[in-house]
Amino acid sequence: MTCIGIGGCGLSGLALMLQSLGARCRGSDATPSVVTDGLQASGIEVSFDQAAGQIPDACDLVIASAAVPDDHPEVRAARARGLEVITYAEALGRTQAAHTGISIAGTHGKSTTAAMLCHVMLECGLDPSFIVGAQCNQIGGGSRTGAGAVPGDGPYRGRPGYLVAEACEFNRSFHHHRPVIAAILNVEEDHLDVYGSLEHVVEAFHAFADLVPAAAEGGRLLIAHEGAHRRVITRGLQCGVATFGFSPAADYQVVTDGAVRRVGLLQDGLWLAQWTNAMPGEHNALNAAAAVILAHDAGADWEAAAAALDGFAGLDRRMQRLGTRVVRGGPIVVYDDYGHHPTEIDKTLRALRAAERPQRLVCVFQPHQHSRTRFLLDEFAQSLAAADIVIVPDIYFVRDSELERQRVSSTDLVSRLTDRGVSAMHLTPFDAIVDQLEVMSQGGDLLVIMGAGPVWQIGAAFMDREAAATPLPA
Repeated sequence: MTCIGIGGCGLSGLALMLQSLGARCRGSDATPSVVTDGLQASGIEVSFDQAAGQIPDACDLVIASAAVPDDHPEVRAARARGLEVITYAEALGRTQAAHTGISIAGTHGKSTTAAMLCHVMLECGLDPSFIVGAQCNQIGGGSRTGAGAVPGDGPYRGRPGYLVAEACEFNRSFHHHRPVIAAILNVEEDHLDVYGSLEHVVEAFHAFADLVPAAAEGGRLLIAHEGAHRRVITRGLQCGVATFGFSPAADYQVVTDGAVRRVGLLQDGLWLAQWTNAMPGEHNALNAAAAVILAHDAGADWEAAAAALDGFAGLDRRMQRLGTRVVRGGPIVVYDDYGHHPTEIDKTLRALRAAERPQRLVCVFQPHQHSRTRFLLDEFAQSLAAADIVIVPDIYFVRDSELERQRVSSTDLVSRLTDRGVSAMHLTPFDAIVDQLEVMSQGGDLLVIMGAGPVWQIGAAFMDREAAATPLPA
């Protein structure tokens, strides 16, 4: 099979999994990356000449990532030969149908919760397969092929092995999933270029939840008590439904002490589990609680699951602490984060400010997609106002049309921020931003590099500067 856009976090993980199951995989991508290097090291051939539209003779299936358009040269070539062309989401659904699927959906927190869940399941001997949309060294990367059948004495014992995957709502991709166990962490406005309104987003999540089989067949849905439109989404479902959240009315009540990052889980007023979170913030307390509950549903013991989370260290680009640098006036702390939705930004910045207590919070935020930026422009400005200084590079252009690209720019976001009294600037290219950070950084700052695009390169370059080893004069 050929995977077009194989460098993406999802498709790369699926290719590795299919290869481990005996499939012969190759792929293509626009540019080399750390991910494609890893694929090649694992024996998967990757080419970077997509314009040639070459599909090997020995190919019976083509899988395209969500970012690949229908008029892509390799897609056209495959269809001209009569080859079956399916999306990554369709391929994942087919793979999940042969497993006991666990799908994690929500506007935010999917990768973090999935990584936490996989770590807990591994520590508790449940041996899952998984595809996680971020690198997590503790679980061996972003993908894994586990056991052929569910081990242990849990409710799914003897069924085909678990396959944990994130259920992305973009373009209704998650409707191709085949979960036995599912979670919905939260539901908000996003991907409005696809849905047009929050009402249609909620409808799509309801259709996803309706994929979970009936309770008599083992179907279970865990949904947030607050912030997930649960009454609409769960209406008419045949699967078992449980809620989690901070409210005492939730089936599983989450209790957290942010000062020490302690998290607890209660049911009917009785303690089920307690643990300490490495990742700060109430949102991560909820993510961790969901992971523990899902692991228990899959057969893990409460205490063992909590003990496993005590040792979870985090994952790449999710509140990832890059380290400290000595600059003018003393040390600063630098974080890298994938946040690209207003709610994620607000919660992350506030959690990091509370955890680090900086003199100034400086955020470099790269908007991801022009359509999302345009639809949520005021919300982005309101969330970023949690920082003292904001630097905005050019919007990361992906999937949108050229017409959409002309409708909004980074300067529009900067204007909204300055209207709110935030010190903000639009600056490009990345090298110029690194130079600006060198000039403006002061001891006591907290620097957060944020966004779903290549903005992480700014944090890496800033940390790599020779000045890191040579303190600047005060």
